[in-house]
Amino acid sequence: MRNFNYSKIKDLKWDSDILSLIAAIYKEAGKQEMYLKQRPEELEKLVEIAKIQSTEASNAIEGIVTTNTRIKQLVEDKTTPRNRDEQEIAGYRDVLSIIHESFDAIPITVNYILQLHKILYGHLNNPMAGRTKSVQNYISATYPDGRVEVLFTPLDPFETPTALESICNEYNRIIGNMEVEPLIAIPIFIHDFLCIHPFNDGNGRMSRLLTTLLLYRSGFYVGKYISLEAKIAKSKDLYYHSLHQSQLGWHEEKEDVLPFIKYLLEIILSSYKDFSERFALVETKLPAIEIVRRASMNKIGRFKKQDIREQCPSLSISSIEGSLKKLVELGELKKEGSGKSTCYYRLK
Repeated sequence: MRNFNYSKIKDLKWDSDILSLIAAIYKEAGKQEMYLKQRPEELEKLVEIAKIQSTEASNAIEGIVTTNTRIKQLVEDKTTPRNRDEQEIAGYRDVLSIIHESFDAIPITVNYILQLHKILYGHLNNPMAGRTKSVQNYISATYPDGRVEVLFTPLDPFETPTALESICNEYNRIIGNMEVEPLIAIPIFIHDFLCIHPFNDGNGRMSRLLTTLLLYRSGFYVGKYISLEAKIAKSKDLYYHSLHQSQLGWHEEKEDVLPFIKYLLEIILSSYKDFSERFALVETKLPAIEIVRRASMNKIGRFKKQDIREQCPSLSISSIEGSLKKLVELGELKKEGSGKSTCYYRLK
């Protein structure tokens, strides 16, 4: 089994892109802290939207889906799951809520990771919930012609508990001793977690939940207001590509984790920038039509009503619909399609 020594990280040379991303994230995190002191009440609406988006997107990446209405009801705990997909969605909601409310009381240990995994499957009768894998698993790709290719073989089941304990110990040691920049250590921990692939099922969702937990514990709270999972879902191909690139040579301790670090830092920075944009719309008291007009100016190409809803949490759906209708009548927007396929784009 490969060794894990996170102290080696501090001796590595990081390129200018990585350093620039880290500097930009710290700058945006400082701005967010200032924003949160100014308008905490309005920003709570961003929390509600982010929870729904995170739960929906992280499960959708794994092919676990339900309707938009049901997702909202499940996340708000206003209904009970009707099928297996909804049971898995409800489990993700439960873990995400625990992380939001108690991240500072959840240490990064094997026991706590196993507990979170057990809660993830709390609405299902899964005998492997909260237990490391019992069979060998594989990371594979399925092509349109039905061909399946194994891209990466994770650790054997018998090696998994020791490896999981090792990365937890190493992460806690370097963070506790302030040996390594957290924004470098977090992607490396998550990458190792995914390479170990410690569970029979739920590894991808657990990795995204742990990303949020680690960021919160290091003082980066953007995932509470902007869904990191939704951003990963929108760039899923790039996510898998960067992960695959970084997995090459992992068993021999010759991997280049740079592509995955860069990908995750870009997701974090993009989320902070989205937060700034949405705060700017919350911050100023403007008529609904002007808020929607400004939000639409931030969109490139076609966008949907839900895209505006995410950016304008202070407005009701009816206010957004009315404002979009007026902007179409004024000739500023063009409407295409109908029903769920309705979209808009700017004319001027």
